[in-house]
Amino acid sequence: MSCLNIKCPTQVALLFLLALCNAIRVNGEESNGRCDLMPTLDSRPHSVSILEFGAVGDGKTLNTIAFQNAIFYLKSFADKGGAQLYVPPGRWLTGSFDLTSHLTLFLEKGAVILGSQDPSHWDIVEPLPSYGRGIELPGKIYRSLINGYMLRDVVITGDNGTIDGQGSIWWDWFISHSLNYTRPHLVEFVSSECVLVSNITFLNAPAYNIHPVYCSNVHIHDISVYAPPGSSYTVGIVLDSSDNICIEDCSISMGHDAITLKSGWDEYDIAYGRPTTNVHIRRVQLQSSSGSSLAFGSEMSGGISGIQVQELHLHDSLTGIEFRTTKGRGGHIKEIIISDVNMQTVETAFSAVGNCGSHPDDKFDPDALPVLEKITLQNIVGTNINMAGNFIGIQESPFTSICLSNISLSIDSTSSDSWQCSYVSGFSESVSPKPCPELENFNTSSSCFSLMKPNGRAAIL
Repeated sequence: MSCLNIKCPTQVALLFLLALCNAIRVNGEESNGRCDLMPTLDSRPHSVSILEFGAVGDGKTLNTIAFQNAIFYLKSFADKGGAQLYVPPGRWLTGSFDLTSHLTLFLEKGAVILGSQDPSHWDIVEPLPSYGRGIELPGKIYRSLINGYMLRDVVITGDNGTIDGQGSIWWDWFISHSLNYTRPHLVEFVSSECVLVSNITFLNAPAYNIHPVYCSNVHIHDISVYAPPGSSYTVGIVLDSSDNICIEDCSISMGHDAITLKSGWDEYDIAYGRPTTNVHIRRVQLQSSSGSSLAFGSEMSGGISGIQVQELHLHDSLTGIEFRTTKGRGGHIKEIIISDVNMQTVETAFSAVGNCGSHPDDKFDPDALPVLEKITLQNIVGTNINMAGNFIGIQESPFTSICLSNISLSIDSTSSDSWQCSYVSGFSESVSPKPCPELENFNTSSSCFSLMKPNGRAAIL
């Protein structure tokens, strides 16, 4: 079946990904502004439907083998411009399966890929080397529903089709401590490059929805992600030990964090040494029931730096923006610029805590102190906020160069202390309510605002 006979993907595959992979930096700034690179659209020259491989979209028939066979067949087109796997309307039940390079997975409107609720349909695999074990339980982990390992030029897109993890049973197992392995995710790319995810709705992930780890050149845009408030520790997007990432024009509402940036766990990623860097996030709506709309850490031992975030709408969340770490992590969180944020009904607007998170085992080095510095928050308005900021650093490694500018928060009148600060220093300008004295150190101002362009807009680091 040719691409002319079915609806093509937003036609975003080949030329866009080639341009994305060839983007370069000039004099410290992206030649394309990261997210400012507008894709040149093209289509895959070959396409097949999952129906051709015996799949049945009744929501009951298991289609794992159909997906596996279809993708194995499409591997043969890798040197011929790649291929598309078309998923028509229907409810397509499946267990774990792998993608391949030079592939577009296209979900038509009304197409729903359903994750099986039978754990035997999800493979068991070794944990990631930068974590050393499962996050939730020691040992191996459940494999994600849709996987990419050491791939290049991969697209998951559609006409607002849906990937539904049917995660409620996983949440129940997690709460009741009935699991033997760490929960799976919906989509995970490992050691891959030139990845695009767009125009898809993600629902009810067992844990994370999208997890790029050890990846480069990833573009995520125009997706919707949802899990209900009671879904235990569900997360929208987790960027993990990856670089050159753009997330834009997304709506994410989760049980725990909406977007989290990580880079490995204690001694495992200190040894592995892969940071998260060069990330641009813009024009996103984020909601977090029990966590943070935008979070950094607490697993950050490989380092997180060079992050630009702008044009956020954060609402109905426990915490708006949070930086998390603890002794034993090592690593750093630095050179972060967050600007043009609107918050509504958020318990704590900003948080940076140095005693957050557990350790994988007793082999971590308690003297491996994390560094948190050069964090700029600017041009932010908040209404119905309970607490402005909670900045609790580490005595042996205080948080420094916390820079606040042009921030106006409407605080709940019942709140007594709008700010809490210890082992932290920084500078503030035009901030209401007035921050704690530790954040009014004029000597820090030069290091703060050297991170900004003269017009006050955040620069890409």
